[in-house]
Amino acid sequence: MFTGIIETIGKVRAIQKEGTNFHFTISSPISKELKIDQSVAHNGVCLTVVALGEGSHTVTAIEETMSRTSLGQLREGSTVNLERAMQANARLDGHMVQGHVDLTGVCTKVEELEGSWYFHFEYPFKPEYLLVDKCSVCLNGVSLTVVEPNEKMGGKAGFSVAIIPFTHEHTNFKFLKPGDVVNLEFDVIGKYVAKYMALYGK
Repeated sequence: MFTGIIETIGKVRAIQKEGTNFHFTISSPISKELKIDQSVAHNGVCLTVVALGEGSHTVTAIEETMSRTSLGQLREGSTVNLERAMQANARLDGHMVQGHVDLTGVCTKVEELEGSWYFHFEYPFKPEYLLVDKCSVCLNGVSLTVVEPNEKMGGKAGFSVAIIPFTHEHTNFKFLKPGDVVNLEFDVIGKYVAKYMALYGK
């Protein structure tokens, strides 16, 4: 379980394919503090540490993870948002994030507004993925507040998020541009409500 509050940015140092699995070696300021078998969110994807190096760690993504997330677009030199699992005795500063990506979306526009930024996204509409104005969404591992959610023609849905300077500087949002693919995890409570209504609602 995570909070969507990014600890640091890591950089992809190596990618190795083994069968249908991909091994990502990441260098970061927190790599030296990690342990084998520890869970770490990489751009919002919960992955298990399988090896440690000098200032780096390695995680493995299986085919299911690769098909559902944007990890397949990572290259050597790519940056990733990193967050270790939350502690039970810590404040929940973001929202409850599982690290289980629902689907990917695409950045459609970036607006700079004299000290803040609006990022606009589009994704395939599914009724089980609820968004309401000012709800929480996890985007590349970052807990953010939804602005202007809407369903569009052609089975598409969209929303925007407002980014403050601190978040812009301390996450890989500063590198995000139109056309980039991002990982989306919708609020877990909303997903349970949508599932319940689909099964039992009138």
